[in-house]
Formats: sequence, structure tokens, C-alpha cells
Amino acid sequence: MKKIFVINGGQVFGHSGGKFNKTLLDTTVGYFTGKEEFDIRATDVNDEYDPKQEVENYKWADVIIYHTPIWWFQLPHGFKQYIDVVFTEGHENGIYKSDGRSAANPQINYGTGGMLHGKQYLLTTSWNAPSTAFTLPGEFFNEKSVDEGPLFGFHRMNAFTGMEPLQSIHFHDVEKNADIPTDLKRYKAHLDKLFVKN
Repeated sequence: MKKIFVINGGQVFGHSGGKFNKTLLDTTVGYFTGKEEFDIRATDVNDEYDPKQEVENYKWADVIIYHTPIWWFQLPHGFKQYIDVVFTEGHENGIYKSDGRSAANPQINYGTGGMLHGKQYLLTTSWNAPSTAFTLPGEFFNEKSVDEGPLFGFHRMNAFTGMEPLQSIHFHDVEKNADIPTDLKRYKAHLDKLFVKN
């Protein structure tokens, strides 16, 4: 049985109702629920959570699925706080033991002290920016993809813990030109590709 832990990093704040990422959370839970080869747990950062239990969720899971909007090219502050609190709770308790270096040779092996080896993660992000902002010459992101550009640090954070990435999926133009049915169809097809054995 594959164990899936889903985190909704979408946040209710300011003009954001967090509805799209909550919909992704609900869609993910619905997708895996009732399939005997999967077990699922979920956390929404808008709700109260126990950091110790969140660490246990990371330790329990085979795959962590992150859903997050991008605010000002970074994670929403509530999701960032969740990571800061939970990963600190997981120091020497299942998430990471150290930065991986030794006092004998502190110049090498940085980032090798993770404790989540053998686990994978899937990142989904949602953007106001259109996909062309990442691909067209002269556009804002200088032809850098979401994963290689703005979310590079997020991926290195997960590598620090020892996890390996599954192929990300990103949703664009969700404020000005939202097409939620098409986005959800594409997301379910992505889950099929990653988790359904042919």
C-alpha cells in the first residue's frame, strides 16, 4: 500500500479565498480515497495543526503532495510558517539530522543530512502569470521554468530532507483566465500518469 500525505498550502488571506488549492486538496483526497492500494492523510495550513503529528505524517508517507499558490514569487506566509515549524520539529526526529557536514571537513557534503530518503514529493503550484511568461523570449521569467526559476529553492529544500521529486504540475492564469474544469482534468491525468500502473 502506498501512503500519500497531502498538504494544502493555499491560504485564506487578503483578496485570496484559497479556493483553487482547496479544490486541488479535495480532488486529491477524492482521487486516492477508496482505492485499496493507497492510504491517505491530509493537512490544510489554514486549520490548526500539531507540529509533532505533522512530522509523523512526513515519516509515515511514501509520497508528499504539496499544493500551493505562489504569492510574490514565493510561498504564502502561512505555508512557509508551516514548513519552518514542522521541519524544526523534525530536526533529529525523522526529517533531517544535520546539514550533512562534519567538523573534520566542513567544506563538503552540505545538504546530505536528510532523513526522508526513499520518499518522493509532488509539487503543484498556481499562478496569476500565464505560462508564456516562463517560455517566451523577453518575457518576465527569462525563459526559466517554474521549477528551475522561482521554485528552485523549494526543490532544494526537499532534496535537503532526502526526498526525490516526481514531475511537477503548474496551473497558470488562474485569476484572469481561469478554466478550472480543464485544470482539474489535466491534474487527474497527471495523477493517473504518476500513480496508475499500466
